[in-house]
Amino acid sequence: MRPGPQARDRDAFLAGLAALPEDCILASEEERRPYECDGLSAYRELPWLVLLPRTGEQVQLILRHCSSAGVAVVARGAGTGLSGGALPLDNGVLLSLARLDRILDIDYRNRLARVQPGVRNLAVSEAVAGHGLYYAPDPSSQIACSIGGNVAENAGGVHCLKYGLTVHNIAALKLVTIDGELLEIGAPAPDAPGYDLLALLTGSEGLLGVIVEVTVRLLPRPQHAGLVLAAFDSVESAGDAVAAVISAGILPAGLEMMDHLALQAAEDFVHAGYPLDAAALLLCEVDGSRAEVEAQVDRVRRLLADAGASEIRLAREEDERQRLWAGRKAAFPAVGRLAPDYYCMDGTIPRHHLGRVLATIDRWSHEYGLRVANVFHAGDGNLHPLILYDANQAGELERAEALGARILELCIAVGGTITGEHGVGVEKIDQMCSQFAEAELRQFHAIKKAFDPDGLLNPGKAVPTLARCAEFGRMHVHHGELRFPELERF
Repeated sequence: MRPGPQARDRDAFLAGLAALPEDCILASEEERRPYECDGLSAYRELPWLVLLPRTGEQVQLILRHCSSAGVAVVARGAGTGLSGGALPLDNGVLLSLARLDRILDIDYRNRLARVQPGVRNLAVSEAVAGHGLYYAPDPSSQIACSIGGNVAENAGGVHCLKYGLTVHNIAALKLVTIDGELLEIGAPAPDAPGYDLLALLTGSEGLLGVIVEVTVRLLPRPQHAGLVLAAFDSVESAGDAVAAVISAGILPAGLEMMDHLALQAAEDFVHAGYPLDAAALLLCEVDGSRAEVEAQVDRVRRLLADAGASEIRLAREEDERQRLWAGRKAAFPAVGRLAPDYYCMDGTIPRHHLGRVLATIDRWSHEYGLRVANVFHAGDGNLHPLILYDANQAGELERAEALGARILELCIAVGGTITGEHGVGVEKIDQMCSQFAEAELRQFHAIKKAFDPDGLLNPGKAVPTLARCAEFGRMHVHHGELRFPELERF
């Protein structure tokens, strides 16, 4: 890759973007400072230059110029990402897509909507609500996060167990390559010819191209939904209850879990009506026709009672159901009130390991002297341990990082993966060395080179170099190779 420019070259670089409106360029330090990090605020870097195009054509112009000048580009959506995927470079362009925020077309007959990448996740559902439709992926940040960012990170949400991640809910996208070429990937039809590049690009974290349009699938609102709240006296028994529900053949729309620390914070923040004496809380929602929901709610209640729930409650009114979900969706900001900082992890494990993995995290929490609040999509084993720390206290950030890395290695050891929906970014790049073998990493680099020969798109993110893995001291860990004595007592 050609070296990036220094600050003194900024004016010369901008001369090549004379066709770009002046209000699309942020060059002063005060203007660039708000873009120094995404939702993972522990890592910050002042971008060399921030550009805010208003059209896809302007995106093409910018990328062509960056390619010819050898300037790296980091694409950014709403900045709500939690893995440092939009961390800027001090010698590169931060390309914000926030102004590409229009819903271009809604095809109600075929249940599709074409949107620009800066459209907010929730805005799609709001736009089609009058026709009884909605967009299924619902991250906790859906009021603010953008569709383009959701595609880049393959975001999920509290209802991803039944309705899937972003990759399962989009039909097509338009992508601009580093040399400014516009590609159309996928098709509105159920299948598209050729390789499944749509799946490849979803979750590619801005390493392969810049998304300028997405066609999303719309679903009819369920006729009815029933939400069951269950309290448990231990985290392990709640984890075992999750496995019991799924193994019984029930596919809930959502199956979420919070431990005592997380539910207490959420209750203080939202006043959802959670039982504060519970060690863990499960929210299990089923949807469908009224008859289906009533039958499944009865089965879920019996299963949870058999699993040892100390309290089981059914949301009687829609307002109560929304309030219980509001507490779960507000858990991340609520936990932010418990400590000056927190480090949000994102790993996924097989469901049958939930109980013992959570117990292990609890023991490590005491070992590291850092509280951990657990909030996660229990139904698909996607963990979100929130490690509380104070960056102003010497060594606490480093301890939080060490504990987080250990949790990710634990996820791999039990047959899981280091991410479920937040992406890799800069946060988990070392653990990629444990997750994948050298041959697999070489394939990742080959794909990257095919799309971005000079490595100018979001360099240093998601896929580690082989040299980095050698320095990290580990390359690929098969299930069972990492030894954790804490697990052997189970």
